[in-house]
Amino acid sequence: MKTVAIVDYGMGNLRSVAKAVEHVAPDYKVVVTADPGVLADASRIIVPGQGAMPDCMREFNARGLAEVVIRAAGEKPFLGICVGLQMLFEHSEEGDVAGLGLFPGRVRLFPAAAMHDASGARLKVPHMGWNEVWQTAPHPLWQGIADGTRYYFVHSYYVEPTRPEAIAGSTNYGIAFTSAVARANIFAVQFHPEKSAAAGLRLLENFMRWNP
Repeated sequence: MKTVAIVDYGMGNLRSVAKAVEHVAPDYKVVVTADPGVLADASRIIVPGQGAMPDCMREFNARGLAEVVIRAAGEKPFLGICVGLQMLFEHSEEGDVAGLGLFPGRVRLFPAAAMHDASGARLKVPHMGWNEVWQTAPHPLWQGIADGTRYYFVHSYYVEPTRPEAIAGSTNYGIAFTSAVARANIFAVQFHPEKSAAAGLRLLENFMRWNP
């Protein structure tokens, strides 16, 4: 049986992600693991995450996961979720920490001066709740998902890619920010598909069928 490995670095919605993937891909063995050997042998990799980037990176590095995940991201279908997106970039303002550097760019805090909606009402940070994702580039993971579909977000920081061609989705919250990136066999999102009902399950199903 083919295996999809969900990277366990002690943080993130691991069980929720695992249950969602089991639901959409019953022909896969779903393993939550920090074992480098299991990660290396898996057919697909998912890196979920929630919480503060410095804490996530500290645990990630302490468990010796950086090298094996970087290697996997170059070899097999790879999905990053929330902090699993942010850690793909070079640097985060949150805690002034380095990421994995797989994408050029940085992770930035929502600017306080821009946190208001079209009517002038103040927007809270963290950005928490349902919001629209606009598909800025076609991708197999968007198959069967309408442009502007709403997904569930929980975050105070967003990614700012150096290269616009990496951007696959955008969302508006005071500013327009990147909510999905894609390159080769990597796809990563700021929102939580495992918390996003049918639309989230469809994206996960598309990932499990994707053959880049």
